Amino acid sequence: MAPPEDSVANPPPEAEEAAAAGEANTKPISTILIVMAMHTEAAPLVSKFKLVEDPDRSMFPKGVPWVRYRGKYKDLDINLVWPGKDPNFGVDSVGTVSASLVTYASIQAFNPDLVIDAGTAGGFRAKGASVGDVYLASAVAFHDRRIPIPVFDLYGIGAKQTFSCPNILKELNLKVGNLSTGDSLDMSPHDETAILANEATLKDMEGAAVAYVADLLSVPAIFVKAVTDIVDGEKPTAEEFLQNLVLVTAALDQAVTQVVDFISGKCISDL
Repeated sequence: MAPPEDSVANPPPEAEEAAAAGEANTKPISTILIVMAMHTEAAPLVSKFKLVEDPDRSMFPKGVPWVRYRGKYKDLDINLVWPGKDPNFGVDSVGTVSASLVTYASIQAFNPDLVIDAGTAGGFRAKGASVGDVYLASAVAFHDRRIPIPVFDLYGIGAKQTFSCPNILKELNLKVGNLSTGDSLDMSPHDETAILANEATLKDMEGAAVAYVADLLSVPAIFVKAVTDIVDGEKPTAEEFLQNLVLVTAALDQAVTQVVDFISGKCISDL
């Protein structure tokens, strides 16, 4: 029996969404959004991809310090954004609030096919991490959103599997591990308990926030993280982070370049 004419002419929203998703998965990736938290992390990639800072900030709300670099690399339109310097304190606007806001605004403005959250992270020696290792996160979660009420507790943790990229992992020499996100550089006993529960190899201050926004707006996202410090090591986290930041950023730059080179000319389903 043939479907009613009205259903053919006006397919239900679910069918339209499924068709759009299928088309997106099989067309070559053309626009990517790279989200980074710190200028030190972003600068090598800006140079590598020959990106230029966009003086036109009309795509962002008036007064925000967010910075966009743009350019063409191979067959990809690249938008690299970072939240800029805090206007009151003059430091990089790190953390989940800035990351989620700039990710939301950038997805709305640039309509990327793929989001890459690239940055540094702490790593756990007990999970096999060493300074300079670069990971592709397999799952993300928060460790400092404690809401001890049924269901709200799961919402607070916000655990998500990341977009699966078996071919990237097969091609590139990246490690795999879970990423846990919180708004503090140090680790309280409460945070440590939650991070262990998240089975995390990595600890950062942005990843799960970027994942939340990308998932909300139905854009695939991958997370490339380079280890600057060993959270369960002997050195103070802040000291080790600052000591290794520039050196580890070079490893991050190389890994992100390899990922972007792999993406060029491929579809989402090829990743």
